[in-house]
Amino acid sequence: MARWEEIEKDAPEFAARVRALFEAGTNKTIATLRSDGSPRISASEAQFLDGDLTFGMMPGSVKLRDLRRDPRIAMHSPTLEPPADDPSSGPGDAKLSGRAIEIPPPVDTPHVDAGFFRIDITEVVLTYVGTPADHLVIESWHPAHGHRRRTRT
Repeated sequence: MARWEEIEKDAPEFAARVRALFEAGTNKTIATLRSDGSPRISASEAQFLDGDLTFGMMPGSVKLRDLRRDPRIAMHSPTLEPPADDPSSGPGDAKLSGRAIEIPPPVDTPHVDAGFFRIDITEVVLTYVGTPADHLVIESWHPAHGHRRRTRT
């Protein structure tokens, strides 16, 4: 697993593109696991802070209970639609997975029982339409093998 800053050091251009997509909107989509193992998706805000991707949850939320029971998580960037007349000019979308690690709350938080987390990252993926717009480009980063790029037609 890796902190966000490790990805920035290992693959700076890839990390910058992924980060830009995550910062393109307020709400990210997260996936957690319910107690029966089925997936739950929810909206969440997140930010890059001190070398980590961090996020918080309101006290008593079901997604907070999910993560305290099973820390596995996936997060998807806001989705930005590409121009219909030029799909290859769209930014694509980014997603990552890993484990949510609970961290101390910010000193100024009014939410005493809220949950605050950083993500230990196991995978980051960036997908976008290639040029010409006849293939998909999949870039990924994993701790074991770093950054890779492949295409699919």
